[in-house]
Amino acid sequence: MMGCPELPVQTASALYIANKLNIEGFEVTAAGNKAAISLLLNSDPEKHYIKKVMDIDRCIGAIVDKKSDFDLCFVFIHSDSGISYLATIKSISKAKTVAVIFGKDIDPLIKASEDSIIIAAKAVHNPTPLRAQIDGVKSWAVLTR
Repeated sequence: MMGCPELPVQTASALYIANKLNIEGFEVTAAGNKAAISLLLNSDPEKHYIKKVMDIDRCIGAIVDKKSDFDLCFVFIHSDSGISYLATIKSISKAKTVAVIFGKDIDPLIKASEDSIIIAAKAVHNPTPLRAQIDGVKSWAVLTR
């Protein structure tokens, strides 16, 4: 789940995580606002990493209506609105939540996400610090068991 893509690290990290999930056999769905989805589709035009995309509000509606749900949900967080999406998912979905926290001031966001699995790094333009944290997780599938 991705909100406003004002920080460039979000798109690169979403594609990187999608690649990791695909390797483990997950069916990847990306939900986001129009700008976030547009960046993903432009970065992955042949859909090698992101197979399915959804508007974030429609995704939430589908979960509420019990039309879909997920085993694992990555919520990209760089502001309070990301925390709101995380809280929403935690209250409506059975998914294990992973808070992917990035930006300049991550400490308050980490504290607000502490009951989720947290991947966090001070990263705005360069995704390498966040990628190092993502690579620290050996298997995402273990979280769904």
